[in-house]
Amino acid sequence: MLRGLTTVSFYAGDVAAAADWYAGFLGVRPYFRRPVEGPPVYVEFRIGEHEHELGIVDARFAPHAGAGDAAGAGGAVVYWHVEDVPAAVDRALGLGASLYEGVTERGPGFVTACVRDPFGNLLGVMFNEHYVQMSAR
Repeated sequence: MLRGLTTVSFYAGDVAAAADWYAGFLGVRPYFRRPVEGPPVYVEFRIGEHEHELGIVDARFAPHAGAGDAAGAGGAVVYWHVEDVPAAVDRALGLGASLYEGVTERGPGFVTACVRDPFGNLLGVMFNEHYVQMSAR
């Protein structure tokens, strides 16, 4: 069912500062930024020969922000590409996972959801148009 890594999302209170830090660390600038003008709330890097995506997201948009998860510690949700996000979520829930973040359209061609597996791990699933394009090559 899982077909491959799509996006790793890190959360930061200051996306611009985090983008600068990762640009220095990775040696590349983000290729994608929203909004285009003003302080960013999301930036994305493509990394390596398979162009894996590393996104830096404003901490306000973290799943369950402020709900006490991990006492404010940083973390990542790794999204695996699936063809049908709602079906993948239903399957995981049927196997004992709990819903962490429901199905959310992030923009044309990008749909995400996240479940907590029975062991407390977060499992992100995503339909990602970029992944589909890369797979077709």
